[in-house]
Amino acid sequence: MLAFIIRRVLQAMLVMVVMSGLVFLGLFVVGDPVSMMASPEATELEREAIRASFGLDRPLWAQYATFIGHAVQFDFGKSFLTGQPAMSLILERMPATLELACVAMLIALLVGVPLGIWAGLRPQAISSRGIMTGSVLGFSLPNFWVGLMLIMIFSVYLGWLPAGGRGQTASIGSLSLSVLTLDGWQKILLPALTIAMTKAALIIRVTRAATREALPMDYIKFARAKGLSWSRILRVHLLKNIMIPIVTIGGLEFGQVVAFAVVTETIFAWPGMGKLLLDSIVTLDRPVVVAYLMLIVFFLVMLNLLVDILYSVLDPRVRLQGAKA
Repeated sequence: MLAFIIRRVLQAMLVMVVMSGLVFLGLFVVGDPVSMMASPEATELEREAIRASFGLDRPLWAQYATFIGHAVQFDFGKSFLTGQPAMSLILERMPATLELACVAMLIALLVGVPLGIWAGLRPQAISSRGIMTGSVLGFSLPNFWVGLMLIMIFSVYLGWLPAGGRGQTASIGSLSLSVLTLDGWQKILLPALTIAMTKAALIIRVTRAATREALPMDYIKFARAKGLSWSRILRVHLLKNIMIPIVTIGGLEFGQVVAFAVVTETIFAWPGMGKLLLDSIVTLDRPVVVAYLMLIVFFLVMLNLLVDILYSVLDPRVRLQGAKA
């Protein structure tokens, strides 16, 4: 197990090094941030002074070396526009994005897993066919359209839920969360449902496939032959064995929600990292974009590492294969 974890950590470090180079080179060739910071009437001398003050006049390799030296300390420079440390701007918005992602994935799992098991147990039933048709719609409808429809129905026509904003928050230490207040729940439901629809559709299909694959297995047949109730078979035997693909998909989709919730956060004016990223790209605020991308890469690499470890705990064969390798 230890060798398995060490190998995964080394792979994660290699991914971080490669991605840092790609992120830096990709952003270096995109636009000139000085044109956003300097006034239209600024002289070339003033532009050169701004460029020198941010180190943009140095050779590319020198800028990258400085970037790596600061990155290991989680220092990605200061925002070109606000002058605040770029990482602090990201971390201020991170709790809102994580909160939205957690609520959305919780809804997706609570809806997707039971419906997927039901569809797997009764594949020919009308209800199961309806569930699978709904999952196809969940895949097909774009997030921005779903979000706008939810706003039209629940905010404009019915007036049940607010259309945007984060709402009132409550603090646990230095962490402020909106799910601890009623107003916060009212404002997080619509963006969370917008994201959860697509994720629930995927979880339904994965769960159904895993259930159909597990039902013919010998351990299910033996459990039925012993006279165990279906509820016990589902809880003890079936659910335990279909958790591997569910954990894998759930972990990867959670990372995707955190990294790519830009559209949903923009539609609902949710003050998360995605909206900050979009604003920073428009203004060519390179330090904030770099800080966001590197933080997301680090987050996704650590999340994949955690999923691998959970996978090995659920399936000992992974550890054995790793030991042989």
